[in-house]
Formats: sequence, C-alpha cells, structure tokens
Amino acid sequence: MSLPPYTDYPTLNAGAIILRQIGPQDIDDIIEISFYDGQPAANAAEALDMLRRIHHDYAAGDSIHWGIADADSGAILGTCGYYRGFANASGELGCVMRPAYRGRGIMTLALRAAIEFGFSAMGLERVTAVTTRQNGSAIRLLERLQMEKVAARENDVLEYAFMKTIFYPNKAFISRDS
Repeated sequence: MSLPPYTDYPTLNAGAIILRQIGPQDIDDIIEISFYDGQPAANAAEALDMLRRIHHDYAAGDSIHWGIADADSGAILGTCGYYRGFANASGELGCVMRPAYRGRGIMTLALRAAIEFGFSAMGLERVTAVTTRQNGSAIRLLERLQMEKVAARENDVLEYAFMKTIFYPNKAFISRDS
C-alpha cells in the first residue's frame, strides 16, 4: 500500500473538475462546507483552523482531503477525501458540495476519481461511505457509484462499500497530474 503523506500532494484531473489540495487562499470558497469531527465552521478563522487540522491528519497518514475545483475557474465547489485512517486496506470516503453546485453530477465525477485513486495508487481493497437513511441525495450518489449497502447501524446510519475486485472496468475517466 502507498498511503499518505506523499512527496507531492496528488492532483487528480477528472475533466471538468480537478481534485487538488486546499490552501488558505480557498477559505472563502469553503467556509459554508467546512466541517471537522461533525462540527461546522462558523467563520473564516474556524474554517482555517479546521483546514490546519485536516493538513495535520494528512501529514500523520490518516487522511487525504481534496478540494473539488472547477477546471476553468479554479474555484472550490466542494470537498471529498478519505478519512479515519486506512486499517485493513480500507478507506472511508466523505464528501460535501457547496449548495449552489449540487445536482450537477460534479460529486459523482469527484468520487469516481477518488475511488480510482484509492484502488490504483493507494492500494486499497475496500472503499466505504456512511450516511443516514434521511440523506436521499447521498444514497442516490452512492448507488450511482455502484456502492452496495452492507450495514445498517444505530441512529439510522447506513454503510455502503465498494470492493476493488468489482471496480470499474474502464478507468479512463481520470488522469493523475502529479
């Protein structure tokens, strides 16, 4: 397995979007979608502190977090990545999209790129995601990605998984820039 941190932060090109490292210059784009340990940022200072903690988690090898940038403007439209470590060659995906960009297929492109990177570059064998029964948009997204519901947990939490052995036969939808 080849897990974070990497010599060069991976940038993934998925056509209309690019998955790239988020920096302090992106704070205005991500304040409304900044979360850490389930808590939202209330302002730019809190979002910047959360970003520092996310970078610390990456440096410790416990996560990788990308900004989903518009390929033309560079603006951050959302975020996605792997969280909570990589025990047993497994990675848990998480994502959030700015409200103005939801429903356009952007997150589907982003998560396909992240899944492909997880399997091909990181050496993961399993990718998981969790959501609640009430989050119909997330459930439809995970099903579009061909993830299967594998567990129903307490508090209406659902776990979905995707195994490397049934990964997309056509991986041509993404290229790794670095």
